[in-house]
Amino acid sequence: MQKMKVIRYFAYTIELLVLFIVQETPGLLPNLFGARPVLLIPAVLSISLFENEAAGMSFGLLAGLLIDFGGGGVLGFHALLLCAACYAIGLFAADLIQTNFLTAMLTAVIVTGALVVLHWVFFYLLFNYEYAGYAFTAHYIPRFCYTIAIMPVTYFFNRALAIQIREKEE
Repeated sequence: MQKMKVIRYFAYTIELLVLFIVQETPGLLPNLFGARPVLLIPAVLSISLFENEAAGMSFGLLAGLLIDFGGGGVLGFHALLLCAACYAIGLFAADLIQTNFLTAMLTAVIVTGALVVLHWVFFYLLFNYEYAGYAFTAHYIPRFCYTIAIMPVTYFFNRALAIQIREKEE
């Protein structure tokens, strides 16, 4: 039913907006070694595991734009990368891989790791930042670990949401 798909997409959009607000509210989440998690990355990765590639790409674009707005960096950097990653995840989840907790965690580690390393390369290494190694070890690695630690919560939440709404479609 088309109505249930609209409800599901609306719920995903509300989830991303709430996570963005939580992520950007100072003092709401504790710092881990001076880093804060990027809540939108595991959320959008888990959404794209349960949706088709077009929906995954759309939510990846939305989450990437929100990360770019909140981070104050170059507009479109995360949007482009998450858009492509979520498209590929949606494609793979439909045809090649089983959607389970292990694949969700593997996906999160690979995609988040690639995003973190690319961000560090483009914003520190290519600008010949004097302390690029320190920035990577003191800022990027804790952010990566903290973001990965959120993946189980978002995976099981979105899994329950997708199963619950799909059951009502039938």
